[in-house]
Amino acid sequence: MEENKNLDFEKLEPHDRLKYEIAEELGLLEKVRKGGWKALSSRETGRIGGMISRRRKAMEKGEKTEKNL
Repeated sequence: MEENKNLDFEKLEPHDRLKYEIAEELGLLEKVRKGGWKALSSRETGRIGGMISRRRKAMEKGEKTEKNL
């Protein structure tokens, strides 16, 4: 997966950027770069998905709070 080695995070869609950021936080980014997303175990993929969900909920909650100000 050569295309993953030189990612331009600025050009990624927000959802994809978040996915890569979380993979990096979990220490999985190099594994993704070498083998693609299919190289991750279901447990690793689930952790990333769970973190994405939590962050989205937190962002939505923050937006609702800002609208009420």
